[in-house]
Amino acid sequence: MRDEGFAGKHSSFRVIAKSSALLFFLILVCSIIFIGCSRQSSQINQTSSEEITVAAAANLTDVFAEISRKFTARTGVRVVYSFGATADLEKQIENGAPFDVFASADVEHVVALDRLNLLTPNTQKIFARGRLVLWIPQGSSLRLNRLEDLAEVNVERVAIAKPDVAPYGRATVEALRALNLWTRIEPRVIYAQNVTQTKQYAATGNADVAFIPLSLVRQGEGQTIDVNEQLHQPIDQAIAIIKSSTKQEAAQKFLSFIFSPEGQAILERYGYRKSDE
Repeated sequence: MRDEGFAGKHSSFRVIAKSSALLFFLILVCSIIFIGCSRQSSQINQTSSEEITVAAAANLTDVFAEISRKFTARTGVRVVYSFGATADLEKQIENGAPFDVFASADVEHVVALDRLNLLTPNTQKIFARGRLVLWIPQGSSLRLNRLEDLAEVNVERVAIAKPDVAPYGRATVEALRALNLWTRIEPRVIYAQNVTQTKQYAATGNADVAFIPLSLVRQGEGQTIDVNEQLHQPIDQAIAIIKSSTKQEAAQKFLSFIFSPEGQAILERYGYRKSDE
């Protein structure tokens, strides 16, 4: 009887031991699965929260807002912009500002950074050609049909971006000189730090008209007069990745989107052309 009781107890112990082992195994498997899912979720969250900072010429304010929305939806990478005059942004990069990408309003400032070895090799490329217009705000009583009318009509204040820091301002001066208008118009010129401020001067009545990029003029905002591109140097705009950026892969994704058919179509809708057109 004692042997049978012992055998029965021993058998019960084996059942409990097996059950415990099975339970331990199931807990171990669940733990491994949970850890794997947590890591995967963490990686997904890390990707979706990735962020790049782009130093961009002020003329790109509106178009880059749309581009970043589409880009983030495709990649999960968020874009933070610092808009300003091209020369000012270049100087900030030279001084070590933590940007990942530089989108210039010209080629020269990108070349200057490349000569200082501050750009990631083989990332510099022209992505668009800008177009300059004379903008007369909605509600203005001025009646202008051509640039030459600036010298004839009662235009008291003309806003342009500073030509020494803003390529669109430089193109404005070149065009007015080519038309022999600069000496007559210069006394009435109000200089702005960048093209968005130039537009703001005219929009708020601090200037009667403004020379600004076509990309900043929205439908129904007023009248525009095209500035013949033969009157100034082409406004080819270049982009590049900053060499010191710790987010090279995400920055490259942004450039790839800019040059994709979708990115180029967005630029075209805002009045930009391809540089070879």
